[in-house]
Amino acid sequence: MGSWRCGRSRLLVGSASFLLLMALAYRTGPRPQVIHRLVFKTFWKPEGPLYKLDITWPKFPGKITGQTFCVAVDPIFEVIYVGQRGNNVPKVLVFSEDGYLLQAWNTSVEMPHGIFAANILNTSSIWITDVGMGNSGHTIQQYSSSGQLLQVMGTPGRAGSGVNPLQFDQPAEIFVEETGDLYVVDGDGGMNNRLLKLTPGKLPNAMAIAHEDFKTLWLRGENGSGVAQFRIPHSVTLDSVGRVWVADRGNKRIQVFDKTTGEWLGSWSSCFREDSPYAIRFTPDEKYMIVAHLNTDKLSILAAPPIGSIGDCVVKETIQLAEKVRPHLVDVSMKTGAIYVAEIGAEQVQKYVPK
Repeated sequence: MGSWRCGRSRLLVGSASFLLLMALAYRTGPRPQVIHRLVFKTFWKPEGPLYKLDITWPKFPGKITGQTFCVAVDPIFEVIYVGQRGNNVPKVLVFSEDGYLLQAWNTSVEMPHGIFAANILNTSSIWITDVGMGNSGHTIQQYSSSGQLLQVMGTPGRAGSGVNPLQFDQPAEIFVEETGDLYVVDGDGGMNNRLLKLTPGKLPNAMAIAHEDFKTLWLRGENGSGVAQFRIPHSVTLDSVGRVWVADRGNKRIQVFDKTTGEWLGSWSSCFREDSPYAIRFTPDEKYMIVAHLNTDKLSILAAPPIGSIGDCVVKETIQLAEKVRPHLVDVSMKTGAIYVAEIGAEQVQKYVPK
């Protein structure tokens, strides 16, 4: 009986202490509702982060010897391609999923900006945008998975806005569908601010396709801040319901288009008041969109919109990176969901895995 009373007394004291603590928090806090939510979430609904840093990737960071601008994950062989710049460095490094260096290419690319690993008819190829001002600049180059140059799109060494022959001016990034159709954001600070959809005239896995064989299905954009206008379209991706998403860097927004017609469907801007979207990719389940912010050294994880609606963006989580690492472009593994981040400030690629 005495132990029961003692236990009951401790329970009452503990409960009274808890209620007193809550009352003090409520009275001293400037916004009681916020404090209430904070306490409730902390004590009753703990939620951990969606991703964690894989500190073991890559195995030997010293193998990266240049400034890392872009990264791509091969959807078939699950190898990771890294594009880097610098004097006397290989422009492309190939890593295994575990982080071991497999290959290094000395390509004709002068200044790689964007890179994409495509799979067409069970054949992998690598597409690299070149923003250099030399003899190979203003082009998009396609390579085999072993580093053999297959074709060059654009007019090497000459900036332009034409579509016949096809010309680019500092093309930022490319996205290639399994059908062989290509989506290009052209204008990393050059004369162009546009989104193009191209389709090949021959089999997309042919060993050599001249740029004249590509047909422009539609083209959207010009310099400006209005609907379907761009100021440095920097990254492009697709979802599974036929929408093309473009990171409109200079306008601090993401614009969305219908992949078949090129019709403008909407835009997101409220999530980017602090910093522009530099890179955009969906997670494999398309539950989230991953966005890189270069100036604030941050990744945003946004809720993907439902089918038939664009709405506005909702931030589910942020990943704050180290200061001045400068995340430039990202890619996501469609098998594991891992996020690979190319950081031009830190001259490294970091890997984040789902928890």
